[in-house]
Amino acid sequence: MERARSLLLNEEACGQLGEHQKAEFIFEWLTDLKKLLATSDRADIKQNQRRLVEQLSGVLIGSPGPPTRWLLADCLALLYRLGDPVPSSLLVDRCNDIIRSKDDSPSGLPTRLAAVACLGALFEQLGRMLAGLFKDTLVNLLKAMKNAESQGRYEIMSSVEKILRGLGVSAMPCHRDVYKAARACLTDRSMSVRCAAAKCLLELQREAVFLWTSELENVATLCFRAFEGSNYNVRVSVAKLLGTLLAAAVEPRQPTAPRQGGRGRSSLEEVMDLLSGGFLRGGAGFLRASGDMLKGMSSVSKDIRIGVTQACVVFVSTLGGSWLEANFPAFLSLLMELASHGRATQTPGDAVVTRRCVSFILRSTLGSLLGEKAQTNAAKQLCVAIATQKRAIDAALTDGNVETRVSSADVSASQHVLFCCLLELGRLIQGLGSTAAPLLTDSSTALLDTVISVLLHPVASARLAAAWCLRCIAMAMPSQCSPLLDRCAERLVALKSSPEAVAGYGAAVAALVAAVQHCPLGIPHTKGKVVLCLAEDLLRSASQNSRISLQRTQAGWMLVSSLITLGPAVVEHHLSRLLLLWRCVFPASLREQEMELRRGDYFTWQVTLEGRAGALCAMKNLLLHCRELVTEDVISRLLTPLACAVALLTKLPALIRSYGSSVRVWSVVYRLRVYELLAQLPPQTYQESFGLVMNQLVSDLSSQDNLNQPCSELTLLPPFCHRDDLQLVGPALHDTDQRYIEEQLHGSSVGGGSLDNDAFSLCERSDEAPAPLPPPVALTAAAVQLFGALLPHIISAQRVRILEQFVETVNQLKGQRQQTVQTHICAALCSLLKHQGSVRGSLGPEEMRPPVLSLLSGALESVSPLLRCLAAEGLARLVQVVGDPGFTVSVSLLCFDRLKTARDAASRSGYTLALGALHRYTGGISSPQHLSTCLGVLFTLSQDSTSPEVQTWSLHSLSLVVDLSGGLYRAHAEPSFTLVLRLLLSTSPTHPEVHHSLGRCLHALITCLGPDLQGEGAALSALRSSCLVGCEVMQDGPDCLVQARAISCLQQLHMFSPPHVNLASLVPALCANLCSSYLCLRRAVVACLRQLVQREALEVSEHAVTLVKELPRRDNTQLDVTIKEVGLEGALFTLLDRESDSSLRRDIQETLVHMMASSATSGKLGHWLKLCKDVLSASTDCRAPVEASQEDEEADPGRDDDSSAFKARSESGGPFTALRWATRRFAMECVCRIIAQCESSDPAHFDMALAQERRLHESTDFLVLHLGDLVRMAFMAATDHSDQLRLAGLQTLLVIIRRFSAIPEPEFPGHVILEQYQANVGAALRPAFTADAPPDVTAKACQVCSAWIASGVVSDLRDLRRVHQLLASSLAKVQAGRDTSSQLYNEATATMETLAVLKAWAEVYIVAVQRSRQTESSDRTTDLSVSSLANDSAGSESGGAGLLKLVQSDLSTLSRLWLAALQDYALLTLPQEYASQLPDTGGSFYTAETVNQARAHYSSSWALILHATSLWLHSSGFVMLDDAPANLSRPATPTSMGHTGSVGGAKSPEDVNTDRLHLILGISVEFLCSPHSEDQMENITSCLRALQALLDVSWPRAKIGNDQALSVELLSVLHRLMVTRESASVQLAVLDLLRQIVTAAQEHVREKRHSAEVDDGAAEKETLPEFGEGRDTGGLIPGRSLVFGALELCLCVLVRKLPQLSPKLAGTSPAGPGGSVWSLTDSDCHLVASALCVLSELPSVCSPEGSVSILPTVLYLLLGVLRELVHQPSTHTGLGVVVQAALQALKAVLTSPMSRQEKSRGAWNLLLRSALNTLLGLWDAGDSGAVMDQISLLTALTVFLLSAGPDVCTVEPLHALCLQRFTASMDAKDPLVVSRCYQLLTSVFQAPSGVAVPYIQALGPPLVRFLQKAERSRPQSAEELQGVLEGVRAMEALVQAADESQRPQLVAVMLPLLISFLLDENALGSAPAASRSLHESALKDLMRLGPQHSAVFRSLIASSPHLKSRLEAAVKGNQESLNAKASSANSASRSGAKSSPSITLKTNFL
Repeated sequence: MERARSLLLNEEACGQLGEHQKAEFIFEWLTDLKKLLATSDRADIKQNQRRLVEQLSGVLIGSPGPPTRWLLADCLALLYRLGDPVPSSLLVDRCNDIIRSKDDSPSGLPTRLAAVACLGALFEQLGRMLAGLFKDTLVNLLKAMKNAESQGRYEIMSSVEKILRGLGVSAMPCHRDVYKAARACLTDRSMSVRCAAAKCLLELQREAVFLWTSELENVATLCFRAFEGSNYNVRVSVAKLLGTLLAAAVEPRQPTAPRQGGRGRSSLEEVMDLLSGGFLRGGAGFLRASGDMLKGMSSVSKDIRIGVTQACVVFVSTLGGSWLEANFPAFLSLLMELASHGRATQTPGDAVVTRRCVSFILRSTLGSLLGEKAQTNAAKQLCVAIATQKRAIDAALTDGNVETRVSSADVSASQHVLFCCLLELGRLIQGLGSTAAPLLTDSSTALLDTVISVLLHPVASARLAAAWCLRCIAMAMPSQCSPLLDRCAERLVALKSSPEAVAGYGAAVAALVAAVQHCPLGIPHTKGKVVLCLAEDLLRSASQNSRISLQRTQAGWMLVSSLITLGPAVVEHHLSRLLLLWRCVFPASLREQEMELRRGDYFTWQVTLEGRAGALCAMKNLLLHCRELVTEDVISRLLTPLACAVALLTKLPALIRSYGSSVRVWSVVYRLRVYELLAQLPPQTYQESFGLVMNQLVSDLSSQDNLNQPCSELTLLPPFCHRDDLQLVGPALHDTDQRYIEEQLHGSSVGGGSLDNDAFSLCERSDEAPAPLPPPVALTAAAVQLFGALLPHIISAQRVRILEQFVETVNQLKGQRQQTVQTHICAALCSLLKHQGSVRGSLGPEEMRPPVLSLLSGALESVSPLLRCLAAEGLARLVQVVGDPGFTVSVSLLCFDRLKTARDAASRSGYTLALGALHRYTGGISSPQHLSTCLGVLFTLSQDSTSPEVQTWSLHSLSLVVDLSGGLYRAHAEPSFTLVLRLLLSTSPTHPEVHHSLGRCLHALITCLGPDLQGEGAALSALRSSCLVGCEVMQDGPDCLVQARAISCLQQLHMFSPPHVNLASLVPALCANLCSSYLCLRRAVVACLRQLVQREALEVSEHAVTLVKELPRRDNTQLDVTIKEVGLEGALFTLLDRESDSSLRRDIQETLVHMMASSATSGKLGHWLKLCKDVLSASTDCRAPVEASQEDEEADPGRDDDSSAFKARSESGGPFTALRWATRRFAMECVCRIIAQCESSDPAHFDMALAQERRLHESTDFLVLHLGDLVRMAFMAATDHSDQLRLAGLQTLLVIIRRFSAIPEPEFPGHVILEQYQANVGAALRPAFTADAPPDVTAKACQVCSAWIASGVVSDLRDLRRVHQLLASSLAKVQAGRDTSSQLYNEATATMETLAVLKAWAEVYIVAVQRSRQTESSDRTTDLSVSSLANDSAGSESGGAGLLKLVQSDLSTLSRLWLAALQDYALLTLPQEYASQLPDTGGSFYTAETVNQARAHYSSSWALILHATSLWLHSSGFVMLDDAPANLSRPATPTSMGHTGSVGGAKSPEDVNTDRLHLILGISVEFLCSPHSEDQMENITSCLRALQALLDVSWPRAKIGNDQALSVELLSVLHRLMVTRESASVQLAVLDLLRQIVTAAQEHVREKRHSAEVDDGAAEKETLPEFGEGRDTGGLIPGRSLVFGALELCLCVLVRKLPQLSPKLAGTSPAGPGGSVWSLTDSDCHLVASALCVLSELPSVCSPEGSVSILPTVLYLLLGVLRELVHQPSTHTGLGVVVQAALQALKAVLTSPMSRQEKSRGAWNLLLRSALNTLLGLWDAGDSGAVMDQISLLTALTVFLLSAGPDVCTVEPLHALCLQRFTASMDAKDPLVVSRCYQLLTSVFQAPSGVAVPYIQALGPPLVRFLQKAERSRPQSAEELQGVLEGVRAMEALVQAADESQRPQLVAVMLPLLISFLLDENALGSAPAASRSLHESALKDLMRLGPQHSAVFRSLIASSPHLKSRLEAAVKGNQESLNAKASSANSASRSGAKSSPSITLKTNFL
């Protein structure tokens, strides 16, 4: 019951509200009711029905506003449909009564309108139930229409439409009446009534067959009349009606029997006749048309023509793509008749409109309805049409009869046909891209020949269109650019004497050269020279033949202009020639110019002006395209021509007077060029001409001569208005799908933009065909721009005078002329203010303010809304530039005053806008008082319902005030919301513009509240509900712009307060408009979706799909079918394919990317991959399997006729039909994105075994399971016709190889999963290596090849050979050099391809070498049995050595090419100041002209080439091999490392090798000095590896060792690398290199010492010469010393890893004192170990004195590291490596030859004693609590004892301390320490007697005591046992060390100890394992030692019976169990002892 009660209106709450709140409350209730009714239980509804009807009737008679009445009608109708329908007839009667009543009170009208709305809704929902009441109702409504006002007419038409929809065929009897009424409304003066009537007729035509049969012509005429004076919405609605009717006439939906006198089906010809009739004659009857003709006016207004055009598009779109495909030839010829009709092209302006219209029809139909294959066919048809026209013209021209007069009309008619066809052909080919290649090769159409033939057409526009078409072909297929250029240039030279040929071929060459801007592959550099020579030739020969002077001049300068677009790289080579040309075309001085004026006739002046205009245009291009070349010097050389050009401006009027209007056209163009150029130049350059230029500008803007043509506001003003304000001007300026023709409505009478207005526009950088404005219009725009830039540079007094003159001019004029001048002047002022605002300039003296203010305020009162917008923006800029708060206040007061006095709507709207815009650029409104005043005025004006215009502007201004006042506005938010809502609920739908502004206000208010909207509390929730109600109202409104604004408001609300936006209702509303016919709505929808899917992608997808399931069948569109099959994502792909608007496409792509990011890795992976695969396979050519479509048909048997009429199924069976290459390429990019996403999510995506296992337990999806699909997709893309798609496919293949190559195949161990796709990879790569493949594709394919070979996926050589063959073929191509390949592209592309090939080979070689090394090392390590060797031989052969063999055959060639490439790279990386030293001819692989482009290619490939080269040099050991193949023509210059150079001919091998070494070192050092960015890691690694490979060879080591400066430089670079890179691999490599460099130095020093020894003989061996660093002083110079550099590097590593080493940093580590070692990773440990190793080698590189000076540092660091390590509990395995390294290093230092050198021995001994002292001190240094690693310390001590000799160690007190340490360790608690201690003692006892004796004497007794103790307390654990055993070893060593004489006594001590370890047989069985092991060990030792010392043994046994008996018992007891048990126990005890958990240092360092 709770639910039921909530259906009713809470009347109590409602009664307490005021009138306005009540309206909002009721609207909210109705909104909820509508949602509730749909979900409520039927019984509940019936129960409450009576009460609800009463409440709703109460609302009905309470005069509801428009949104409320529509909602009310819906609710009533729903209530009767879902409840009890019977009483509905009573309501119908009641409504009819209300409509009949003559109540004229203000409240009566809304009630009447509500009754009308209710009738519509009731009939729509209940349909035939009310059929009985239908006739009376309709009669009543139509009667009421006769005296209804516009709102009433609108509402009645909407209602009738709904009634027809509800009744369907039952309404047949009244169809004629409805038709009659709608006819009248279709030409109503109110635009919204026209729209409603069009919609009503559209509904009527579903059943009323007569509309598209017998009445078709009348309806068409009616529609033409409806177009007259229409606005955009009317045109769209009526065009939809007319187009649908015509489509029905051509293809009737139901078969109609042709009635008597009636007609059945119409033919296409008849329909097109109707349309062209409207186009040519409009909707007028005979009389009116003839009257207009007599007056000489064009009878057809532009809006009719544009309406007819749109209708034609609707007509074709309704019939669909397949109809168009079938009927295109007929349709095209009919269209062309229209284009060539004389009446359509009477004036140039008409001709432009007609051409635009025809082009629009072709573009909108061919461009959006057809797939690629159909477009190709359409292009062929266009070709045929062009050829036919051309043949007809040729025939007419060559026919020498007298009737050639007739043909001149034909010629002009044909130009329009050709223009439209060529433009569309160009667009089609541009869209098709490289997939259009078959068109060019198809000989039946001969496309190129046909287009080129039009270049000889007698009319300019056709020639220019053909040139543009050629440019499109070159842009689509860059390979065509060069051949076409050659062909046109050749014809130009051949036909130099024909004016048409010069003009046509000149334009074509210029267009083709300009196309290069869009082709990254470019054209050969030489073509630039060719073009310039052609241009010079044309300009030189222009004066020879007056018949073609003009054409040659124009063509010459066009060529120059186009050449300049090639950019600075090309132009810098030709700049001097260009400057010469410019100098020649202008007089040498101003005096010469004066003399010139006295000569010549009108023709020479025409040519002169044309030439100079062309030259100026070329200069402008230089500034646009090559700004960096325009240096001070160049500008100074242009100054004289510039001065002459400006001076000529003043002489033009005189010329026009002399030679009449024939010169006028040229003079306009000339002025235009001067202005355009000056606007690009800095004003200082033409300072002396300021006065001249300014006078000319003022006269152009305001003189009387220029006012006769009405000004083209829409081209001039919008750039200076603010984007937001332009919405006030109406939809003309909005981006719509029809923008291309809609903007023609507002063109000036001179005509709109068209290509033939300015041939030079062919050189512009645009994808769309340029449409330059007519010169007079363009001139004004240029003057306005220049005025703004120039005025600030003129003296102040003159500025004031100019402005005052402007004011005077405006005041003198009246009417249209005044408005024209006002427009020009205000545009100029705004240009000035905008310019000053952007450079933070000032306006100048105060006297300038009044005139500016007066001009702008005058414009604010203009009748032109655009001018008012401009003036408001001007005021805002003025206030910004003046920057004086007082002035701002005065301006706002001025606005307030005028608003009080002004009565006319224009002034009031102008000043209100000014109020809002005023603070736009001054940081917003900051005064609360000003804000309140503004709001008072704006609130009042916005409620003035008598003038919708004022309402619109004041509300717009209010929205600006909200935006500009920010937080200040919070206080006013509530009243504003109330106002906006009240107006939304009450404004009539016939004034949509008021709703637009209300929408802007709502948007601004939501932004103003911002995140506060999330808050709780009654006030905020009321504001939130106001927002939502406002959005609801706007969403339900009929106008598309208002709906779009509603969507963006909801989007804004969702951003600030996501929980309060209901996605379940928003998403379906969005999806419903995804395919709207309004661009603004589609944009809003996609922008909103883009935001939603960033947070809630999955919910959005689900809501979209549920929407489609619930839709009524009748409305199914193609989109719904798509969403049903492939979800919202699929629909977006379809939309992406159809859309041409770039911002919308970008938004769709981003939406898809966000959706993918949030769902591709979370369960929808398979769905996304399938979607991408479907998109990829939806090209027209492929045929997907058919089963899919059959399944779908079965799954949806209930599909009714309506939906199947949409031909949703293609033959291919996928959900998509014929998608274009751009969409498919995007799908490919999506696949790459998905792979990248999976990388960062779950490891199972790249692990087959794991993925399969997890699939069994959970329903997730993993990428690796879809590998087959990924490879197939990449293959499909890589073998497509489109080059762009091929690149994307190859890139994907590369990604797949890199990610998946290492994943093993679980079912076949030893194989990887990619192996099964070898064939696909090979097949995908093969097409990229064909001769005609573009270089970028080949380069990418090389990368894939090398990745594939290097990945190791394929192990079998035979399989590898296929891919290897491809690389080999490309290598052959590189060897052949660039002469043989006919050059199609820029030389830089050859560089790119060559380097890609060399890089690929380098990668393969590097991998081959690495693999062969691995197999060698594995062969060495694993001792394989013969059989396994035999089995594996094939495998290992192919793996490493086999691949190496493959490469080996080409290695000699490759190495030369690699070296040449490196040499090129080295030259190219030289700094700029050495640029002059680069070879003039270029390098081996680049040409001098393309240096800059080549650099990028070299920098991407040099590193691998460098690595490969050094590996090759390493493998050859720098031995020169002179087996160069004779046929190697590349490198072109014999730069193969200096075979030329020395005067005496060839260099010696030694020199060549030195050069090579220095080349590699130089490149590496140069790069490593400045590794630019993070992404260079691979290059750094390659570089370091290359250096390592080099230094592995002895020859380069010797070279480097010999050259100390070089070594030091290398070290400083490595040091820097170490400091700047954190990567462990890089740091390890650096240390490895350091070690190699130190080794090189050692070898060098050793070599020198050795040779010195040999020379000096053995006699003086004692005094070695001082070789090594430090010489005889011991000083090391930082920066020059190798040792110092190495020390720095080692210190850097050690201190970074162990900060405690540095006294300054000690204790700073985060873990507290000494805590840093914990944090060392394994790689850090390796680093420290390497550094220690290097440290220990350093003394050997020094001289004795030098070694003394570095020894303290070395020892300090070694002992410091040791200190850090021993005070840590050693649980970290990696630290063991470091400890070992430290001990090794210590030993290396102590045993260094320098310690025994005579000169340094003393100093060394002193230092070593200090070190020993430090070491001994380490025992005490540890904290009391810390665990100390005694073992390592003891080991270090032992190293000292054994290596440093008695001089160091036997000195007191060190000796005593050493003994003490050992003694302490012997008594240690830790058995491990004890055992290690004895192990070390053993080695000490074995040392020379000088060291050993003191220790034997001191430590022998404790040793014996320890062993005696072992008998009493036998060892219990393996560790203790180990200690005892080591003690025994030590005892043995002690015995060995004794003299022969003393030995028996010692043996006599030792043997009893061993016997005491034995057990008898009883004890042996029960003894613990350790004890038993001791017994066994002792027994073995006895067996071994007994025989050695037999005498002692016997006497011992004889003298001690108990020993004897014990020994015998043990031997006996052991006898039985010895064989079986003992062996196992023994091994167990041994292994137990070995596997002790801590690091026992088994390695013997001693």
